[in-house]
Amino acid sequence: MAFRKFLSRFSMFDLVIIAMMASLGVAIKPVVVPLAHIITGPLYIPGGVIAGGFYMMWIVLGAGLVGKLGTATLISIVQAIMVISIGIFGTHGIMSLLTYILPGLAIDLVLLVSRHRGCCLGCCFISGIAANISGTFLVNLVFFRLPLIPLVLSLSSAALSGGLGGIIAYSVIKQFRKLNIGNLGA
Repeated sequence: MAFRKFLSRFSMFDLVIIAMMASLGVAIKPVVVPLAHIITGPLYIPGGVIAGGFYMMWIVLGAGLVGKLGTATLISIVQAIMVISIGIFGTHGIMSLLTYILPGLAIDLVLLVSRHRGCCLGCCFISGIAANISGTFLVNLVFFRLPLIPLVLSLSSAALSGGLGGIIAYSVIKQFRKLNIGNLGA
């Protein structure tokens, strides 16, 4: 009942954006991760650390376009359900529920604390960093268990690529704002 009440805050347009951002985030993964492996392989850093900034970008973008708290978490939930039910783009199995949802929660937490809704460069940048660092840390905790130095290097790389993803998301949000599309901070 509470979930239904929560969902009623979102219009059909909002839900379509949420579904599109979730789908684009999952669809870009098999393209970006192999390219990231070229950079991260020699450094013994998991490829998702660098690639994560570019697929976390879609969550930040969705949060900014819809402009409502909880959007990022919904996008992440949809992604987790897609990955588990289709059985593609990951080897995390049921742990995908955690590894996919935590970045969305991190974005919503940043937006809650900052009282922003993906409306400016700062909140998009910090949201991208928070999403990619939280995802990287959780995947490391559950699967990789890297020693301290490679973990610090991984988290630093995650912050860099997450921040870049946030900047790209803000650039797209700004273009949509010019066209008056989406709620954009409503």
